Amino acid sequence: STFDVVVVGAGIVGLAAARELIQRHPSLSFAVLEKEQELAHHQSGHNSGVIHSGIYYTPGSLKAKLCVQGAALCYQYCDQKGIPYKQCGKLIVAVERDEIPRLKALYERGLQNNVPGLKLIGAKEIQAKEPFCRGLMALDSPYTGIVDYKQVAQSYAEDFQEAGGTILTDFEVTKMEMAKESSPGSEDG
Repeated sequence: STFDVVVVGAGIVGLAAARELIQRHPSLSFAVLEKEQELAHHQSGHNSGVIHSGIYYTPGSLKAKLCVQGAALCYQYCDQKGIPYKQCGKLIVAVERDEIPRLKALYERGLQNNVPGLKLIGAKEIQAKEPFCRGLMALDSPYTGIVDYKQVAQSYAEDFQEAGGTILTDFEVTKMEMAKESSPGSEDG
């Protein structure tokens, strides 16, 4: 078979890219090639599953913008598809006085990045949230969550196939060659 576009690798990035491409260009034929017998077999299926809120990135950077936007889109997609997740939040805790200025700087950075719900809390509030945690101050990030990214990747694959895409597993790419470009007058060229 021949395809207009082929994505190599059926991890979450490859499947998300293929899903987006087929939605944007339905007149083209698409395939995803995966050397393993199952999807999301490597990093996508073995990561921590954290949905990051966007606290750490430099304000105004593309990473900051995309992390905050991506978290919102991830929760929205999971809600649409019935994929379970837990918006459990996280505490970044200062246990020594000299850590407090860095914690406050992270808080300011998170606010500049438009991370929802951030707040600084004291020792009593820390213990109320996490009884076995001790600290002087903490940054409470309620928007942080966890999800099974292998399940998200599988859902992306289903979306891709429902849109007419082909996934070929146990298909290792060992060589690539540059193809000639389409003529400027082609339908999607």
